[in-house]
Amino acid sequence: MMPGMSRSIPKDRFHDLIEAATAVFLEQGYRRTQMADVAARMGIAKGTIYLYVESKEALFHAVVIHADRIERIDLPEALPVATPAPGATLEEVRKRVAENADLPAIAEALARRRVADVRSEVEAIVRELYTLLSRHRVAIKLLDRCASDYPELAATWFGTGREGAVELLRRYLEDRIRRGLLEPVEDPAISARIVLETAVFWAVHRHWDPSPQLADESVVEKTVVDFVVRALLGTA
Repeated sequence: MMPGMSRSIPKDRFHDLIEAATAVFLEQGYRRTQMADVAARMGIAKGTIYLYVESKEALFHAVVIHADRIERIDLPEALPVATPAPGATLEEVRKRVAENADLPAIAEALARRRVADVRSEVEAIVRELYTLLSRHRVAIKLLDRCASDYPELAATWFGTGREGAVELLRRYLEDRIRRGLLEPVEDPAISARIVLETAVFWAVHRHWDPSPQLADESVVEKTVVDFVVRALLGTA
């Protein structure tokens, strides 16, 4: 950072920039988003953004890093944030997907030889899935929105994240149906995808729906879990 720059740039401005950029990328996707759009959202001159980031690539990389962060984002020590090296943003996405690819409740269930309470088991699996999706809803929505503009991101998210979860769910359903613990279904893979997409809509996409159904988040989670459990167990 150049001498005196920390005194001339408000500390909260970088946090505000990431929030504004996240909103614009979500609305317009990666390709259509222009730095002028982000500046307009913040109510500042376009040139001011370049005090913080070198390029749109640098801004998107920062958005990916900070997506779903709860605490305020500190002003980086070195400004402007440099354009990432080729492949750096993709690697960041791969890292985030890998860190959250494990679903312990399903893994433990698949390793379990005896099942004492399949209802509790299914509840734990669906709740874990819903909680994970909800915790990363902004990042997931961002990847979905920018997938067509950034094919490499799409391949990582859809190929590793979503399809990995569907595969684990499919294996679980097949095993429990084979044991006679869950109701038979025509196609376990399709059923697994239905379970995932139901959770994804309510945990993620509902928050950007043009006509969202307003409800307390805990009520939504409980309703989704109960709905899926009843469907899989075949109970009224």
